[in-house]
Amino acid sequence: MKIKNILLFFLVGISSGVIGALTFKEITKSDRVPLEDEIVLPLSKSEEGSEVFAKNSAIESGAAPTDFKEAAKISKPTVVFIKVLSNRQRESMDFFWDFFGNMGPVSSSGSGVIVSSDGYIVTNNHVIENANSIEVILNDNKTSFNAMIVGTDPSTDLAVLKIDATNLPKIQFENSDNLAIGEWVLAVGNPFNLTSTVTAGIVSAKGRNINILKNQFPIESFIQTDAAINPGNSGGALVSTEGKLVGINTAIYSKTGSYAGYGFAVPSNIVAKVIKDIKEFGYVQRAFIEAEIIDIDTKIAQKLDGNNEGVYVLSTIKGGNANEAGIKDGDLILKIDNNKINTRAEFDEQIAYKRPGDKIMLTLMRGKKELNIQLALHNSRGTANLKESKSYYSKELSAELETVSPLEMRKYGISEGIKIVAYKGRSKLSNLGLPEGYIILKLNGKTYDNPEEFSSDFNSARSMNIEGINPNGTKSNYQFRYY
Repeated sequence: MKIKNILLFFLVGISSGVIGALTFKEITKSDRVPLEDEIVLPLSKSEEGSEVFAKNSAIESGAAPTDFKEAAKISKPTVVFIKVLSNRQRESMDFFWDFFGNMGPVSSSGSGVIVSSDGYIVTNNHVIENANSIEVILNDNKTSFNAMIVGTDPSTDLAVLKIDATNLPKIQFENSDNLAIGEWVLAVGNPFNLTSTVTAGIVSAKGRNINILKNQFPIESFIQTDAAINPGNSGGALVSTEGKLVGINTAIYSKTGSYAGYGFAVPSNIVAKVIKDIKEFGYVQRAFIEAEIIDIDTKIAQKLDGNNEGVYVLSTIKGGNANEAGIKDGDLILKIDNNKINTRAEFDEQIAYKRPGDKIMLTLMRGKKELNIQLALHNSRGTANLKESKSYYSKELSAELETVSPLEMRKYGISEGIKIVAYKGRSKLSNLGLPEGYIILKLNGKTYDNPEEFSSDFNSARSMNIEGINPNGTKSNYQFRYY
């Protein structure tokens, strides 16, 4: 009897400690009116005064709106409840995985926003990551559909789903560049499985980088709001007082895992570009300036005689587009296409709107001289071409793989490697806990530049020693043996 009591006490103590540790999280992962089924990219700054961009009457008058009934009425029908069935993630549940083995399928939930009447829905990538099945429940809580993943973009934490439906209510997009700090916004979503919840707050800040995306080339330029956002709101809508989309709710900052006054959303202009690319190509066409750009800190500002405007060009890649255009180490980038740049997050956001081959005008400060330089953007492989084909899909590994790009080679000082682009299900590879975006340098001491060859070798191996680079740039080693 005593042994049973001791064993029970031991298990309860361990379980309580693990649950407490899991609960303590710093970050929870939580205009023109578009034509039918079309998402229109934002107009340029020079067109902001155009009458096609609706102005917020409450902000113009300087008074807070008396209520948000109309905005809620417009936006709520476009926000859906997403239920996901997936296998438990080993990397976040190591204790349970190692102590009890694979605990099998688990369910989770989030939110999504209908962006076209024929069934396209945008949500967060982390909501549907590693999903075995996805169910979308409409605002009426009665109608549900099975959803398929059209494409994902881990670098912005966005994903596009498709359900087989027509005549759906869809959200209209607002130009997020026009959003002002202090402006009222609503967060619409499904926190804690409480469907169709609306909360109100203001825009607290723009261009926030909170370092939560673990991709090699993340884009973080979040809208910060104090509208209450909780687990389950991920993928839901942040809307203006006119009920138009200004962002996709993505993360909260909290010491408890629940709302603490800090919520973050991907700006609608980035969302629009990601959706357009995924619908057209199946993936996002990322554009790059081949240079290392950093924020101006106190040390750099002193070096520049106190100048703290713009962002700092730490270095350019020899033969890259920045170097060829005449940009030099130590230059300050003040504007992109006449849009002021004050932070690296704002720089990344402006580039995120573009595709490889697009040309931009950079306003630079070199010493005391201001310069304008035109530059053609490149893809990750250092050319101006659009990406023409998808990554290699390994059916055996349920994963999309690709060779590392020249840009990644230069960044990490490597000559070859295989990158895990995305998982499409569970397999021996995903069970190792390697995250999406991981670069495999060696498998059992062998290097690879061919995804198909790597897939074959991995699938036949009984023991594995993998050396590689995590999405945050740190090196790691994974060892595993099948018995």
